[in-house]
Amino acid sequence: MAAPQATILVVDDEELNREGLTRRLQMHDYEVAAAKSGQEAIELLGDREFDLVLLDVMMPEMNGLEVLKFLRRVDSLIDLPIVMVTARWESEDVVEALELGANDYVTKPLDLPVALARIRTQLALRRAVAKSKELEERLAAHNRELRVATRSLAAAKDQHTGDLEAAARVQRAFLPALASEFAGARFAWASSPCGQLTGDFLNVFRLGDRHAGLCVLDVAGHGAAAALLSANVSQLLTRITGGDRGVVVPPAEVVARLGQEVPAEATAGHPVSLLYGTLALDSGEFRFVSAGHPEPVHLPQGKPATTLEASGFPVGIAGGASREQAITLKPGDRLALYSDGLSEARNAEGEHFGSRRLLAALDEGRRLPLADALGGLLRTVDGWRGDVPLQDDITVLLLERREATP
Repeated sequence: MAAPQATILVVDDEELNREGLTRRLQMHDYEVAAAKSGQEAIELLGDREFDLVLLDVMMPEMNGLEVLKFLRRVDSLIDLPIVMVTARWESEDVVEALELGANDYVTKPLDLPVALARIRTQLALRRAVAKSKELEERLAAHNRELRVATRSLAAAKDQHTGDLEAAARVQRAFLPALASEFAGARFAWASSPCGQLTGDFLNVFRLGDRHAGLCVLDVAGHGAAAALLSANVSQLLTRITGGDRGVVVPPAEVVARLGQEVPAEATAGHPVSLLYGTLALDSGEFRFVSAGHPEPVHLPQGKPATTLEASGFPVGIAGGASREQAITLKPGDRLALYSDGLSEARNAEGEHFGSRRLLAALDEGRRLPLADALGGLLRTVDGWRGDVPLQDDITVLLLERREATP
């Protein structure tokens, strides 16, 4: 008999839900245990190891959020992926669960193919990190053996540093020269790598006479592998979007074609998220797709900042096509696109900057010129971090709709 793909703990106080989900997961070769309460789930997790937890939010006595908060004191997001199950779409419970450290969520009634895809994604990320840690431990052991050769190690380190610096110079040299203004739109941007090389990429480019293309790309991980993958995907993106031919390819088609052309082995351990959109410079219509990327923030003139609904899988991950969204920006409206390094910046207590602080910071700079608003946002994040170093690259692209001149 083949070994199970992974061990999953299903936590739900309703017997029919518990048993039904257990049977369906077992049919897909998962080893499944079930708990009917939060207390029972905690006891099971104390007795044995699980690869993933499916945790219902609404339970008596100890609800799912309380269980989640308890578990995150013991296990990180990577050590124990937790997928919340909620009956409330886009509810405050979902937001709170994600801020408390949930890896993902699914909604009731359960769409099994979607749930399986999200489970597989979390398990794949967990396995990739475990493999990375194993390799790091081997490297550390090897380095300990080499400490006796101090001179050789120092020379190797110098060579490595020089290579990284050279690679960083090459990467900077190939970054696109972004325009600060087109007829009908202004732009401001910033990119802060957490190391010498970055896995982030952003671009603003003309698509014919009446459109502009905007993208923010984020390759998970750091170092040469993430930087190389980012460079190659950005080149594919330029070709697919039609940016080099002045044509307008629908964003959904761009993401679908990109997923077909990026090899699966290239993104193993380095998921690629993308926010790509086209802006009609005359009408202000912005059509966009999110492939596993944070939702854009819309700042309508005279109104509070809000996030735009956007959902999709990272580039190349199976589970269905990304859905194209559209919004019409009025003159004076602003839009913020960013990588998750911005909202996930941590302070000394390990707390994320979060979406609510992000919206507040963008609102605070609403009346400032675009570049000043961007600077104020980054200063706010730096103040939040204090002396804590960046754990991920930060990339931000701000857009302001202007009256199109004839």
